[in-house]
Amino acid sequence: MKLPRRRFLSLAAGAAGLPALSRIAWAQTYPSRPVHLIVGYAAGGPTDIAARLVGQWLSERLGQQFVIENRPGAGTNIATEMVVRAPADGYTLLLISLSNSVNATLYDKLTFNFIRDIAPIAGIMRTVQVMVVSPSFPAKTLPEFIAYAKANPGKINMATAGSGSPPHIYGELFNTMAGVNLIPVAYRGGGPALVDLFGGQVQVLFESILTSMPYIKAGTLRPLAVTSATRSAALLDVPSVGEFVPGYEAGGFYGVGAPKDTPTEIIDRLDGATNAVLADPKNQAHMVELGGAPMPMTSSELGKLIADETEKWGKVIQTAGMKAD
Repeated sequence: MKLPRRRFLSLAAGAAGLPALSRIAWAQTYPSRPVHLIVGYAAGGPTDIAARLVGQWLSERLGQQFVIENRPGAGTNIATEMVVRAPADGYTLLLISLSNSVNATLYDKLTFNFIRDIAPIAGIMRTVQVMVVSPSFPAKTLPEFIAYAKANPGKINMATAGSGSPPHIYGELFNTMAGVNLIPVAYRGGGPALVDLFGGQVQVLFESILTSMPYIKAGTLRPLAVTSATRSAALLDVPSVGEFVPGYEAGGFYGVGAPKDTPTEIIDRLDGATNAVLADPKNQAHMVELGGAPMPMTSSELGKLIADETEKWGKVIQTAGMKAD
């Protein structure tokens, strides 16, 4: 049977629109099964805690369980590669952190290009470190610390969690901008570093507010400054480093990403849901309790942040000659 031309064109136009309509329908029903959020750190740490909070909020908002799956190792590269290789269907997501930006320069050979292979979805939270010393340290303020460090070059040991870890890169940025020479000493975790800080084997540590707060409240650690551009809501009486070292700003961040080629409709749905839960005052209060601040960002804004942080810390890593452990 020969179809009239007008009828043929109508059918053809309808068929051409089917893929787009099916993608939209798919996005509207997403998620229809549990979503796995992959975290590159072990359970119990600040990153894991942040992921579980966001996973719970998204589960409640989207009606499907967001399962937190810890895949620690290789500075989060194991978790990242797992997501890079996963199907681009929105059911395997990555908890993005500062480490992803750092690793682009720290590691000579990676099997992926983070900026190219991970699609940013939305920002979650900025994190702040606090520069702490033991109460017996001679300096009671940051200006006093800088003066002491300049008078004793190479004699102040700075605890880190290994080459390229946040405490290390924050300290190296401080070295450059404050004109001092703190000597990095690597530890396998925050616990051993704190023990040696209490014992005097190291003299300073850039640590997360979450883990430092109990010791600060107990008086067993003295906070000198926070690393954010402005004071932290969790430690309002503590100045920022930038108040005495103009332009200094250092901090971590968390976001959500997916494999490249994940449908735009899925990205948009997750973007909207994530920013909606971040707008809840109760959720914002939880983040402050973790020593951070809500970081509502769209997909494109998160992508720009990742690119900017990759460039910024790449320069610090190269200047300090850091290599992956």
